[in-house]
Amino acid sequence: MNILGKRYWYFALSLLIIIPGMILIILGGLPLSIDFTGGSILEVRFTGKTPAPAEVVHVYENLGIKDTQVQTTSTGTIQIRSSFLDEAASTEIQTALQTEFGELSVEKFDSVGPSIGEQVTKRASLVVAIAALAVVIYIAFAFRGLEHAFRYGIIAIIAMIHDVAIVMSVTAIGGRFWGWQVDSLFLTALLTVIGFSVQDKIVVFDRIRENSNIYRRLPFETLANHSIVQTLQRSINTQLMTVEFMLLALALFGGVTLREFAVILLIGLLSGTYSSIFIAAPILVVWENREWRTWFGRKAEA
Repeated sequence: MNILGKRYWYFALSLLIIIPGMILIILGGLPLSIDFTGGSILEVRFTGKTPAPAEVVHVYENLGIKDTQVQTTSTGTIQIRSSFLDEAASTEIQTALQTEFGELSVEKFDSVGPSIGEQVTKRASLVVAIAALAVVIYIAFAFRGLEHAFRYGIIAIIAMIHDVAIVMSVTAIGGRFWGWQVDSLFLTALLTVIGFSVQDKIVVFDRIRENSNIYRRLPFETLANHSIVQTLQRSINTQLMTVEFMLLALALFGGVTLREFAVILLIGLLSGTYSSIFIAAPILVVWENREWRTWFGRKAEA
C-alpha cells in the first residue's frame, strides 16, 4: 500500500473541510454559548400545551429582550437562552410566560456574567497553549535518539492544529445550519481530541523510530510508509472498537443535551486517527525530502 504516494490528496481533503468552516468563523465568529459570552438559560416545563418557540421569543421581545434563542428538548421542556438576567428579570419572565401559556415549572435557571465568560475564554486558550507546549517538549525528549527529534514534536503540533481546525470548522458549520454552540462541553471535547490526537501520532512516530534502526538503508519515504502500514490496523481497530461505536450510539440515542457533544467528539477523534496516518507522517516525509524546494523551483522556472 503506497499511502504516502497520495499525500497531497490527503492535504487537499483536509482543506476541503477546514476552509468552509474557517470562512464562516471569519465572517461570523464561533457560535459561543453563555459559558463564554455571558447570559442566561431558563428551562421550563408547561403543564398544558407547549408553546411554539416563536411564541416564547415574542414574550421575551415584549419585555425588551431581543437576543433570545428557544429550543425544545426531547424530554418535553423548553430551553431559552438570552442575555444576562438577574433574579428579578427571571421572575418577571416566568410570570409573563405563565400568564401567556398557563402553569409552568422551572427545571433550570443559570446565569453567567460577561466577565466570567471572558475569564473562561482566556483560561481555555491558555490550557490549549500549555497542552501544545507540553506535547513538543515530551516528543522531543522521547525521540531524542533520532536525528531531528524536535521535528517530530513540531509535526505533532501541526497535526494537532489540523484536528482542532477540523473540530472548529465542523462546529462553525453546525452552528450555521443546526444551531450548535461552543460551551463548556465543547471545551471538554476539544481537550479530549487533543489528547487522543497526540497519542495516535506517538504510536506512528514510535514505529518509524523502531524501523529507522532496522531498515537503515531504506529511503525515508519507504520506511515511513512501511511503518504506517504496520500501525494502520491497530489505529483503525482501536478507535472503532473502543471509542467511535460508543460515541455513535451516544450521538444517536443519548438525548439532545449530549448529542452535540458526542458528534463533535466523534468527528474530532476520527480526525485524530486520520491525521496520524494521512497528515502527520506525510508532513514528516515532505519535511525530510524538503519538497517545498521543488515547488518553489517550479514556480521560479515558470
